[in-house]
Amino acid sequence: MVKEFEGRTEKEAIDKAALELGLGRDCFDVEIIETQRGGLFKKGFVKIRVHTSDTAGANSTQYVKNNGNEAASGKRVKEEAEPVLPDENFEKAIIEYLDKIISLMGMDGKTSVLFREKHKIGFNITSSDSSFIIGKKGKTLDALQLIVSIYAAKLGGGDIRVILDSENYRVRREESLVRLAYTIAGRVRENRASILLEPMNPFDRRLIHTTLNDVNDIDTKSEGQGLYKRVRIFYKGGRR
Repeated sequence: MVKEFEGRTEKEAIDKAALELGLGRDCFDVEIIETQRGGLFKKGFVKIRVHTSDTAGANSTQYVKNNGNEAASGKRVKEEAEPVLPDENFEKAIIEYLDKIISLMGMDGKTSVLFREKHKIGFNITSSDSSFIIGKKGKTLDALQLIVSIYAAKLGGGDIRVILDSENYRVRREESLVRLAYTIAGRVRENRASILLEPMNPFDRRLIHTTLNDVNDIDTKSEGQGLYKRVRIFYKGGRR
């Protein structure tokens, strides 16, 4: 959900957003879209755009089933994930295949269906070795996802996108990248320059591009070769 708020200062606009949405300050991302400094005869003015998830800071709706709406008092109702059982041989085969790979890696792990959508299915790996399964910046998890995707295609699921997750890493990573995108965009706007981000996989790069797509004075582009390219964020009116 995206909404806009105004105030004389950034703090006042954010406080208005928190009050109207009934959320804590850490439950939404803020994008400053217009600022006017106050002077001797005029007041300051700040316009912000607030970005919240449908579950208001909880896990993405594709991972969590919403069991209720916000209470009238403004307190959020706790949401709990319901287990999704494999419903066909295709899903069971992938689970067995992934569990075997994890075992051959010398780790313990149990795979379950995380979510099921049209042309997309997610699997969750529960393990005491989750930090190793995820790897640095998710690279091990990405590699496992690629291997399982190839196997899924051999099973006849070439049109199905397979997503692997563990310890809600994908959700946490997505939220972190959205915050990063707006933070860097603000720095770029202030300095009228460009900033080159770290190498990212295609999904992470796409998220950065999509997040900043509607920011009028900011643009993005991918640079480099291979799978892990870098995203450059630059100011449209003064690119260097």
